Amino acid sequence: MDEREPRPIFGPQVSSGVNWPKAKRGPKAPFPAAFLLALALLAPAAHAVQPDEILPDPALEARARAITRELRCVVCQSESIDDSNADIARDLRLLVRERIVTGDSDMQVQAFVVDRYGEFVLFRPPFTARNAALWLAGPLLLLAGGGIAFAFIRRRAAAPAPERRPLSPEEEARLSEITRS
Repeated sequence: MDEREPRPIFGPQVSSGVNWPKAKRGPKAPFPAAFLLALALLAPAAHAVQPDEILPDPALEARARAITRELRCVVCQSESIDDSNADIARDLRLLVRERIVTGDSDMQVQAFVVDRYGEFVLFRPPFTARNAALWLAGPLLLLAGGGIAFAFIRRRAAAPAPERRPLSPEEEARLSEITRS
């Protein structure tokens, strides 16, 4: 191929004289294999609720799922019992469904679980006198820190600038010596 002619984008390419070995190809269909692997890895987290736990009535099951999404797993602590695979989370999911089937309202079911395990199991605990310090500590500390920073900056800005006295001849000589080397 002449150097002045443009090289084709597709089709056979002129090599530089080096015979590189052809790359070995992997499986013919890598996408389905990667998709199945991702699906297998996500399956345990997505399906913590076991089929034997699901209520036959879709309305009751929807209520149970809504309640269990609001309750924290006491083992995992960062997951709801709806998402957790811990044994205690399964027991709590079954307990919630059992209470719903007996006719308890959502608030009664939640109150029952809180009476047994404390407010810790609630992802969004209500503001009460018992936990007011926890609710107010963050904003109060933020305001206190902002007030301290404001006072520090204001005091520093109001302070007179330090007096700058000229260098003595000895200091000037020493400075010249240091900057030369």
